Amino acid sequence: MTEPHARPGRRVEKAPGAFRTISEVAEELNMPQHVLRFWESKFAQVRPLKRGGGRRYYRPEDVTLLRLIRGLLYDQGYTIRGVQKVLKDQTRNGDEAANGVAAAEHGSLAPEHRKRLAAVLRELDEARDLLRRVLG
Repeated sequence: MTEPHARPGRRVEKAPGAFRTISEVAEELNMPQHVLRFWESKFAQVRPLKRGGGRRYYRPEDVTLLRLIRGLLYDQGYTIRGVQKVLKDQTRNGDEAANGVAAAEHGSLAPEHRKRLAAVLRELDEARDLLRRVLG
């Protein structure tokens, strides 16, 4: 039996653990690629793999971190410096939080940050559900 092929113009859904290109991440986060490249220069924790020709490949944990940064900056009103401090504070909590993502996923964020992130996540889920209903 042969594998199904994607139709031209239709994207095949990637596995959750698959690496993503900068264009895929930018589309998923609904933001321009240049912002992601800028964040790489501002947040040491954002380290996509770079292959031939400088092409970037983001790991799932990179995407999670970028989503966290986006939420803190755009939804919670943090400044770049404020987000840097949040990530730096999480790094001080030990090796588990070394890249900032583990902190968010394993509950080592301060309670007030956890509450804010939970609120952001709820808002994002509601917005996604609304968009799905509106766009079909």
